[in-house]
Amino acid sequence: MKIKDITDFLEEIAPLDLQEGYDNAGLIVGRHESEVQGVLISLDTTEKVIDEAIQRGCNLVVSHHPIIFQGLKRLNGYHYVERAVIQAIKNDIAIYAIHTNLDNVLLHGVNEKIAQKIGLNTIKILRTKDQETVGSGLIGRLSSSLSFDDFAQHLVETMQLTGFRHTEIISDQISKVALCGGSGRFLLEDAISAQADVFISADFKYHEYFEANEQITIIDIGHFESERFTIELLHQLITGKFTTFAAYCTKVNTNPLKYRY
Repeated sequence: MKIKDITDFLEEIAPLDLQEGYDNAGLIVGRHESEVQGVLISLDTTEKVIDEAIQRGCNLVVSHHPIIFQGLKRLNGYHYVERAVIQAIKNDIAIYAIHTNLDNVLLHGVNEKIAQKIGLNTIKILRTKDQETVGSGLIGRLSSSLSFDDFAQHLVETMQLTGFRHTEIISDQISKVALCGGSGRFLLEDAISAQADVFISADFKYHEYFEANEQITIIDIGHFESERFTIELLHQLITGKFTTFAAYCTKVNTNPLKYRY
């Protein structure tokens, strides 16, 4: 089994040409023709993740976020990206990223996984591109409406949150839910136009919360928190297709934010 077999499979689900222009999805380190010994799946590729891959005997890391977004001008090991790449190359570990191309598909995509976790039905893309099954964000409905307090508790439990930020509660009965894993500010107006009761995403800046404009409740659950189940998604896809090697979900928590209460 070669790395190319895995990347070809993943790119059937999320073709590379669906990634955004700023992105760097695909095989970042390593060769497609290398034999696969084991796969470690993560949200981010850090030096600790590479260390874990070494310990588990994995020579391929499949990550949601690319370790390199722009060209590196030097590899001195002074920056965390340089250290991770150097460690991977020294230990013959390939790094593959499946990022906004996985965000932009409905079936087996990042947002579908979130919708499944919180129990949304009749889901569809929030902002479509050229095809109805391709685009950004997602919108769907709960099986039955919940009060905001009950929905908040449901969201905390299903998404394994310690809490979240939100703007003013506009509707006390939550039924129609829009969401976007990761940074979703660019879809706020789409969520409002779709008449969603809430918009679940992450990375809103202070002044951007005002753009809810008393028309929707923004729920900011955090970037890592919104995409954490992408690891589970990729593990299910890979193990459901391939049985000749071991695939693991990372045990490294790569969330750069720490919380104190």
